[in-house]
Amino acid sequence: MREYRTFSPVETEALGERLAAGLKGGEVLALFGGMGMGKTALTRGIARGLGIPKGVCSPTFALVHEYRGRVIVYHFDMYRVTSWDDLASTGFFDDLNTGAVLVVEWSENIENALPEEAIRIHLSRGKTDNERVFSIEGMLDENIGN
Repeated sequence: MREYRTFSPVETEALGERLAAGLKGGEVLALFGGMGMGKTALTRGIARGLGIPKGVCSPTFALVHEYRGRVIVYHFDMYRVTSWDDLASTGFFDDLNTGAVLVVEWSENIENALPEEAIRIHLSRGKTDNERVFSIEGMLDENIGN
């Protein structure tokens, strides 16, 4: 596991861009963390790093957004998912083997459905209101850069 810290949404997006540099398609990025921890900011950076310059927003009410860049990105919000039927209705299982990158906010709600090889990213508040701590497991450190 590797830990990263950011001190603003801009830095969080930059970390996302660095993460994207190591993605080839087919990865599941499982984001864990409460409200306001930077999940959507991280996803914006990942999308930008995959050639999607704008338009990334939280899929809270839509449950999933699709973005097209050098690979397709499916951005899920599992906050309101409470059952296997709810999960199936999002298209999550259909999208798993498409070669797309799946970014899953609120992964704690579907942890039993995540693939074993999912890259788990735990987001938490640091010592100040603006500091965020990202604990990443399942991705090689050299893929992240500095």
